[in-house]
Amino acid sequence: MLARALPHLAPDVTTILQLGDWWMPPEEVDEALTETGITGIYVTGGNHEPWGEITPLMNKYPGEAVRVSKLVWLLPRPARLTIGGRSVLSLGGAASVDHESRIEGLTWWPQEAISDQSVAEAIAGGPADLMLTHESPANTPVRPVGEILRTNPHRFPKAALEASAASRARVSEVWDAVHPELLAHGHLHVGAGGQTSDGRRVASLGREGHEWNLGILDMTNLRMATPSLAILRGLADDDGSRKAREQRMNSVAESLHSGVLDGLRPSAQALRDAQDYIDGLRSLEEIIKDVRQRHTRNPEDEQ
Repeated sequence: MLARALPHLAPDVTTILQLGDWWMPPEEVDEALTETGITGIYVTGGNHEPWGEITPLMNKYPGEAVRVSKLVWLLPRPARLTIGGRSVLSLGGAASVDHESRIEGLTWWPQEAISDQSVAEAIAGGPADLMLTHESPANTPVRPVGEILRTNPHRFPKAALEASAASRARVSEVWDAVHPELLAHGHLHVGAGGQTSDGRRVASLGREGHEWNLGILDMTNLRMATPSLAILRGLADDDGSRKAREQRMNSVAESLHSGVLDGLRPSAQALRDAQDYIDGLRSLEEIIKDVRQRHTRNPEDEQ
């Protein structure tokens, strides 16, 4: 779906920054993205990669990105890049809170952990504009992520939670030292955003197939737009009115979904309004009129 939607959603995008749990066959990815403008996919490792295979490969080329296909590069831990004139730090790894139900060497690998050496090297590299991780930082400003960590809805055991907290603390140690304007991560399977009191922003992306699992990042200002699944599916569809539909989708994406980094999430009704506009069922003027009617009280009703 992304490969079909991307040329219409963001035709000027050339780089994909993947934030962990990478299992896709690289050659299939290359083939799927043939019709796009993508020239490179840079993978920040998470906790569900086959680290038993990846670690020996990375050890052959210490400190270097390893190219595994025409487009796909596995980043070292840590990695430093420059993209669009911006300094970027990648710090891969995360703790699997469900590792007790997994089989070591088959579905879980201890190499997932963020090492003290990786932390030290990341800090030694100095400040960065953008930080890429799979793991969330501790004391996250992203409220939905904080709620998951506070309530433990899946009832993971104490030892797993302690390992997870230690992993987040390592991310925070680097985060506080390099002080990026934006940190983007995955892992918690929730799409939302937040900002610290000192102005640093954090973007949490959702899991594959769920809302907010993709962000379009403008490297000139490090602002991120997060198109909904409805927009992605609509752009992936092929119909005769694509151009007009694209224009409506781009407008909706810009106006409705860029608020995720401020902790805002559109209501179900707002998403339905957006889809109606995208599909050409209602004009923007009609939607604005409906919204005003929904949110305007009639003085006679209050008497």
